[in-house]
Amino acid sequence: MNDAAILHELQAKAEELLERHLKTSKEWFPHTLVPWERGVDMSEGYEWDPRAFPLPDAVRSSLFVNLLTEDNLPYYHAHIASVLGTGRNEAWNMWTYRWTAEEARHSMVIRDYLVVTQAIDPFELERARMHQMSTAVVPEPPSVADTLSYVSLQELATRIAHRNTGKLVEDPAGYDVMARVATDENHHFLFYRDLFGELLAVDPSTGILALERQVRDFAMPGVGIPGFKHHAHLIAKAGIYDLSLHHDQILQPVVMRHYDVANIEGLSAEAEQARASLISRIERTGRAAKRLAERQAEDAAASV
Repeated sequence: MNDAAILHELQAKAEELLERHLKTSKEWFPHTLVPWERGVDMSEGYEWDPRAFPLPDAVRSSLFVNLLTEDNLPYYHAHIASVLGTGRNEAWNMWTYRWTAEEARHSMVIRDYLVVTQAIDPFELERARMHQMSTAVVPEPPSVADTLSYVSLQELATRIAHRNTGKLVEDPAGYDVMARVATDENHHFLFYRDLFGELLAVDPSTGILALERQVRDFAMPGVGIPGFKHHAHLIAKAGIYDLSLHHDQILQPVVMRHYDVANIEGLSAEAEQARASLISRIERTGRAAKRLAERQAEDAAASV
């Protein structure tokens, strides 16, 4: 199916999932989660001191990446709207607008929390935001199928990263902020997961081809952040988001079990090849993740 046909076939499911989302999402207010009483005057003469809020480098890196990832919302919206938007009163645009409104709160609450608590140098943060948003480097899957496949993986990955970061902040307010954002991301993940699952039911070949491409080339939406590779290394080393988590909490439970890709029927010859490649890649990822975990355990034991 082409993009227009897929959107038409998924219209009813999108309406159903949007209604479910609106019923299960709970109202919340970013300003109520920020510990404003911890704020200081940052006018002329202020210099950031990392001792104001001691944090491990990996946690600081994760907060930095998580916020700048959320900051790039205008470009995510532009892509989602261009792929899914088909009419202002239809479920596609209704979802896009709602998703965008909810996502906008994430950068708002995380930024306010980080500035108030002095967890991150606000000058470095703003310079990085200007760089990132001026370059607009974000994943842009080329089709409806690719986009739905990508976001079904990415929203879950983001949820995991936010929640694991919150657990390591060791500050109740910070935990609450990251947990609240992670809850939103989980609702978004469920919408996209079930929508892509419907695509696999109505057009399995197109779905499998897209899924194989997105698993093969998967990248977190923060790839354009200054120093992203360095931050990603620290984040992985701290166990906030690494290859093992990607395999054990995304590829296996979503792709292999929920989508049950090994048992999908009615595939074209090309899609059959893509499925074989997809399963093989996930198996290799699992083996690589296991080897990496073993090396990390050995390194940890040797350092004791």
